[in-house]
Amino acid sequence: AGSGLVPPGTPLTHADPTWLTGFRELRAETARLVRTRPVPPTPAYDLALARVNEFALAAPPAPRAVPGADGALVRELTGPPPCAALLGALARDAVELLTDPVARASLRQCAGDNCPIVYVDTSRGRRRRWCSSEICGNRERVARHRRRAALAR
Repeated sequence: AGSGLVPPGTPLTHADPTWLTGFRELRAETARLVRTRPVPPTPAYDLALARVNEFALAAPPAPRAVPGADGALVRELTGPPPCAALLGALARDAVELLTDPVARASLRQCAGDNCPIVYVDTSRGRRRRWCSSEICGNRERVARHRRRAALAR
């Protein structure tokens, strides 16, 4: 709900820990496609592309418009979304992103130590370095401070 994949208030009580496996796999395969150049094709690249395309085959959750508390129309899903439908929606977004040359040029790998996250750099100067300034950026700043403090001693 926080990322906009499902509307706020969508019941996800049927989700279980096995869902994480699919989401992590999709993230890893998408990241592999971002990091690897397809020329010449490699088996890892081809496998990642096949998996993302396979995930994208699933129909995304069906939305519907319903009156909200104030009478304005709000979006909700026709029912609790299955894991495959949510993965399908994300995989379709990944396909759109990877096939759009302008968007693809904005993809970046987080510069944080051991951070596997790939993000779209929408900053003004296109010089963003971290997936999150509050997490990876802060870790880098703390590490830099500790190195300077150690040298000063």
